Amino acid sequence: MKLYAKTIAQALPDWATIVTKSADLIEIEINDEHPNFQSLLEELETEIEPGIMGLKAEDLCSRLGIEMSNPYLHQLLEQAQTLISLIAAHSDYKQLLDLGYQPDLNIADAQTALTYLQWELDRNREPSV
Repeated sequence: MKLYAKTIAQALPDWATIVTKSADLIEIEINDEHPNFQSLLEELETEIEPGIMGLKAEDLCSRLGIEMSNPYLHQLLEQAQTLISLIAAHSDYKQLLDLGYQPDLNIADAQTALTYLQWELDRNREPSV
């Protein structure tokens, strides 16, 4: 499991390591099978909605002394478009299509939705005349 943070505590637990660190983003790899991490998850688990148990990311980050990164929406859109393109070109995806996979919504629909969102962001960033 990976977390992306702006800041981190001086010392991370032994089940968390820094993968990359730049001026504005720190990538942290979590060994989610480590017993100490599992214990922490059990300790922080709470009822999120009636009958649904889970863990709030902000609780985990607070315990680790991590301030989560909140990338700009246009950065997330770029990353999503890249990932969708990689999925569309992936041999496993192509094999599914060859075997008759025909979802109601497809990769092109996802790309179009992201493009529309990008257009809306761009339109709202333009100064009013």
